[in-house]
Amino acid sequence: MSAIVIFLILAALLITGMPVSIALGLTVFSFLFAFTDIPMDSIALKLFTGIEKFEIMAIPFFILAGNFLTHGGVARRMIRFASSMVGHWYGGMGLAAVLACALFAAISGSSPATVMAVGSILIPAMVRQGYPAQFGVGSIATAGGLGILIPPSIVMVMYSVATSGMVVSGPNGETVMSASIGALFMAGVIPGLMLAAMLGFTTFYRAWKNGYPRMQRASFRERWQALRESVWGLMLIVIIMGGIYGGLFTPTEAAAVSAVYAFVIAVWVYKDIRLRDVPRVLLSSAAMSAMLLYIITNAVMFAFILTSEQIPQALSAWIVDLGLGKIGFLIMVNVMLLFIGMVMEPSAIVLIMAPILYPVAVKLGVDPVHFGIMLVVNMEIGLCTPPVGLNLYVGSAISKLGLTEVSKAALPWLLTALVFLVLVTYVPAISLWLPRALGM
Repeated sequence: MSAIVIFLILAALLITGMPVSIALGLTVFSFLFAFTDIPMDSIALKLFTGIEKFEIMAIPFFILAGNFLTHGGVARRMIRFASSMVGHWYGGMGLAAVLACALFAAISGSSPATVMAVGSILIPAMVRQGYPAQFGVGSIATAGGLGILIPPSIVMVMYSVATSGMVVSGPNGETVMSASIGALFMAGVIPGLMLAAMLGFTTFYRAWKNGYPRMQRASFRERWQALRESVWGLMLIVIIMGGIYGGLFTPTEAAAVSAVYAFVIAVWVYKDIRLRDVPRVLLSSAAMSAMLLYIITNAVMFAFILTSEQIPQALSAWIVDLGLGKIGFLIMVNVMLLFIGMVMEPSAIVLIMAPILYPVAVKLGVDPVHFGIMLVVNMEIGLCTPPVGLNLYVGSAISKLGLTEVSKAALPWLLTALVFLVLVTYVPAISLWLPRALGM
């Protein structure tokens, strides 16, 4: 009954068009005031202790690093490198877009930022080369989803934060620890590369079938020059992943190092940003960070209410009693998240649903890292599905096509992502092989 009341209040507030963060906070206060005896002053303490986590500091630093590189010319250099490598194949510029999205995803951590950085350069260029605008926007809007799958990923950080500190039991009653950010980052590498390859194949096949133009093969000298120009941006990937695995710093410290490195590269190496432009970048990063941290704060309160009412535990027992088993549960989760992803933003979905679904998944024997990657892939597809797919809106703004037209254009790549979701859901080794091989 408590669960029904809580979610009815939340649904009613969301239907009014209220921002998710405010709806979460009002749901908590309404339920506390009307249905419980929990003192209100305990909420103030929970607000402070709930976000007093070292891992949360990674979010503003990754956002800052991504903004420095987005405002700079890193995306342009990565696109030139990608074009020199695959531009001579069928649909060369489309393949270059997918490869550039994968490379930029590894330094930005954000899908809409990846679509904006790559799409604003490549979509107009593809139209000039004779590609239909629908082909360009469809491939880039979907490939931009790699921004939250290929590490570093802000959504992975949020999943780790949302489930950290939860004491959950496995199928045999053993205590299972939540997934660390470092393990999630490593687990996202192979799925990210695999999905990029699948999206690239879809791009190649459609270009070959429709006879779209190919670029002239780049010489070895041109490829070397493009690599030299983009190497400073690509080095950020090595610094983050190598530093975490090498034990040089934690994921949060890696985020801080990446922000400083991105500043140095953008201002003094590439010189795409002048010192007088830095405050503008800092301000936009602070605004985005504040928005996400406000969502986290209210989601922490929401999770506190769910836990105090024993809702995750009751839901876990109910699903186990249904006899769905691991396979049935994962099907149910995927269908539910795909529908929710159509109407909500990924960060909010993870912060709301992870504390509810995570104990059930662990109870049924699903690895926390595998479950986290599956969640992220669902969020990635949600970014490309109407009516609230952020990537579609960004692609629509760049291409000047309507949302319906962009949605239809993205359909072939979206179906490819759905096939990949099935693979990553039922073949855990795709997510778990690398972190286990690295002893994580």
